[in-house]
This record gives sequence, C-alpha cells and structure tokens, in this order.
Amino acid sequence: MVLAIICALLYEWAMLTVVLECQDQEPELAQTLSVLVAGAVEGLVSDVVVLDHGSRDGTSSVADAAGCRFHSQWDIGEILRSARGEWLLFVEPGARPQSGWIDEIAEYVSLNKVPARFTASRAYRRPFLRRFGRPSPPLELGLLLPKSQAVAAARSGMRLAEFVKGQKLRKLSSELIPSWVARAAR
Repeated sequence: MVLAIICALLYEWAMLTVVLECQDQEPELAQTLSVLVAGAVEGLVSDVVVLDHGSRDGTSSVADAAGCRFHSQWDIGEILRSARGEWLLFVEPGARPQSGWIDEIAEYVSLNKVPARFTASRAYRRPFLRRFGRPSPPLELGLLLPKSQAVAAARSGMRLAEFVKGQKLRKLSSELIPSWVARAAR
C-alpha cells in the first residue's frame, strides 16, 4: 500500500487506466469494479473505461455509478489516446485481481517498459478436461501495457483481445481470478 502511494507520487506517469469490453455483463462488471476501487483509493487507477457492445442490462448504470467513462460507440485509437494513465490494463468483466496487485503493478510500471499479465489464480483453475481442446481467451489473465504501445498498435474496429497477439508478456506474481468464475456463479 505504501509502495503504491510512493510510486504514484514519484512517478506521475505510472497512473493506470483500466479498459473493459462488455456485453450484457452487469454482475461481472460490478465484481471487477469493486476490486478496482482499492486501486483508485491508493492512487494507482486514474480512470476506468467501459466499451459496450449493445448491452440490454444495467451495464451502463453500473459503469455510471462507479464513475467510469462508458462508450457504446467508439474508435479504439481515440479511446486509448484519451486515457489518463500512461499504462493500460485490459481485463474481462468479472476478472478480479487478488491481494498485492496494487503494489506490484505500481512497482512494475515504474521499472519496466514491456507488457505483462497476471498469474492464474491457484484457487480457481478450469476443470481438467476443459483445459484441453480450446485455447484460453486472450485476456483471461489481463494485459498490462504502456499506453504508447497500445496507441501505436490500435486499428479501427480492433477489439481489446487483439492487443495480446504477438506480445511477449512477462508474468506478474499477483494472481487474477478469471472472468469465467463470475460467469459460472450466475
């Protein structure tokens, strides 16, 4: 906690913008946003952007209540350029970083320039047979990357998952409960 505050004060550029894509994922979005509050309180998360693909549930209300920027139509390049943070964290609605994520990300972005992702939660693993045959979704473990790199890679109509392609990602020691856990609990 103290490290995150020190990093935020010393490295203003280390602020983080969280970006999520949603479609009818109100409960999952609420779960993710509830975890991100701690990052905002600690000064790490500067803003959250929710990109909506035509939700018919209360996704927009949840985003509005949490103070997120909500877009139902957007150009990904413009969204990324308008991000307040110099680092971006792409996560799926329902994903929840576990304890220690704030300090680790604050330290990571102050010392590194390469993308990273979380470690899979040891407590929530896919059933054995489901781990084979289908690849994991690209953003299952999130994606942390410098804003400048994301802006350079952005193409019109691009989805967040496409930013993972071709990346050599470092692995953070902080764990992430993947979004499928929240969907399964519905």
